[in-house]
Amino acid sequence: MILFCDTSALLKLFIDEQDSESMIKARSASEGIAVCRITWAESMAALAQRTRCKGANQAGLAQARSMFEQAWPGFAIADVTQSLVEKAGVFSEAFALRGYDSVQLAAAHQLHEQFALPLTFACFDRRLNQAAKLLKLVVLP
Repeated sequence: MILFCDTSALLKLFIDEQDSESMIKARSASEGIAVCRITWAESMAALAQRTRCKGANQAGLAQARSMFEQAWPGFAIADVTQSLVEKAGVFSEAFALRGYDSVQLAAAHQLHEQFALPLTFACFDRRLNQAAKLLKLVVLP
């Protein structure tokens, strides 16, 4: 099984927060992790935002960023192409999704169609998970 992670799901592998344990178990059960190329920018922005918060564990966040950067080359990455963003536009309208959420879903759907292995969609957004189910993607429980 390939585990496709949107940004929030992926960061749970590097930052100890709610649902991190379920993500660690899912990663252990998978044969690999897949992400969309935009996940890099979204992750860096999320980590930077956390470092600006008063009382943030700066050393822990620096370690999380370093671990993320080291892990990135090992992920299967869906590139953002014209056909992908066109599919994302269709999904955005059909499922009432935000822009980057629709890109994440389009990337997962594209990889699902390409991989010989089953793909599980990891996300912690109710609307995005509902859309993934409508596209017949297996969603992480």
